[in-house]
Amino acid sequence: MLPSPTYTIPVTDAEFDILDELYFVTPFAELSRKTGLAAPVLEENLRSLLEQDLIRSFWPDADTELAYEPTSFGAICRDAFFLASKEGLLQHNTR
Repeated sequence: MLPSPTYTIPVTDAEFDILDELYFVTPFAELSRKTGLAAPVLEENLRSLLEQDLIRSFWPDADTELAYEPTSFGAICRDAFFLASKEGLLQHNTR
């Protein structure tokens, strides 16, 4: 039996720009500065990328991975660090 094909949702231009900066663990403030995205827009795009499993989040430090929790993400987002996942890197490199 053949495995079912995997369908990926194409990332938006903003999500692509974010993935471009996440080859290394990066704090929210630096990510906002490098992408030029306003904090609320960056937060919205980070949520989307986390929901697609294209990035990982870390909090309270860059070494502690934190599972994405939609209800508490807003409270810690601007103090968190982010890194592209393997899937995110593949998505970024195949566009």
